[in-house]
Amino acid sequence: MSENRFKIVFDGALLPGVDITTAKLNLAALFKSDVAAIERLFNGRPIALKRDLSHVDAQTYLQALKNTGIDARIESEPSIELNLSDVHDHAPAAEPESPYAPPRASVGESLTQFATLKPFGVEGRIGRLRFLAWSMVLSLVTLAVVGVFALVGLGLVSSDSTAGLIIGGILAFFLCLAFLIASIMITVQRLHDIGWSGWLWLLNLVPFVGSFFPLLMVMMPGTNIANRYGAPPPPNSTAVKVLSSLWLVLIALLIVGALAGGITAIQEEYETTLESSYQSGSVTTDEIEIETEPDANSAADAAEDTQPPVDSAKE
Repeated sequence: MSENRFKIVFDGALLPGVDITTAKLNLAALFKSDVAAIERLFNGRPIALKRDLSHVDAQTYLQALKNTGIDARIESEPSIELNLSDVHDHAPAAEPESPYAPPRASVGESLTQFATLKPFGVEGRIGRLRFLAWSMVLSLVTLAVVGVFALVGLGLVSSDSTAGLIIGGILAFFLCLAFLIASIMITVQRLHDIGWSGWLWLLNLVPFVGSFFPLLMVMMPGTNIANRYGAPPPPNSTAVKVLSSLWLVLIALLIVGALAGGITAIQEEYETTLESSYQSGSVTTDEIEIETEPDANSAADAAEDTQPPVDSAKE
């Protein structure tokens, strides 16, 4: 007995909450075709997107199609029993191709699940962890370059080289410009992953809004399926996870440093106040001792005054 075979059937239905334009774009990316060729799949008639599949393969293809937002289903194909008596020598006539037949592309081979990363561009998408990892790399590289420039600048200042200072200023300007451009490209790709326009980066320049908008980009999850900016980014690698976790270490160090600095400042203030109070108390005690110390001459005069008068006649 032959194994049961299955097919994937689609009649134009969409999953709840999926826009038809997004579904068409996803299918176009799935089949590596243009949107115009995908339009014929949405005519309301049942169309077999894939045939002659085992149950496991059918489930795999169905999941891939559901990720695009369409509501496809699995149907069993009728089993074909071969009878040698029905075999004829002449070749069977070719079946005319239906104008509604889907593209003859293997879904498993042409499926583009993840987009190619483009670090140096504003096209594509990156997730939250990759956004943090790339920002950390950008910050580390910038700090290293700034450190080198600082050492060179100190040498130029000590040598009183005016031309060297001008060159250092120009290099610092281009460094800031490169950092700004790279930061914009990373931010735009993060906004694309959420499904927002890259022009929303300008909100970082708005007072008050720019203080919490980067936190919003870190917290907002991206879409799991393709959107108008392309397929989702690939899974996070170990390096991405390690680099993104460095932000937690950095934040922890900043908090510990702030607490240590605050405690040190309070301790120094307390010691200064205590020392001032001690010095003030010492001066007052000395003054009191000086004021209460008896005078030797005054004591002698007082002793003479207290002696009884001597009667000369008696003497």
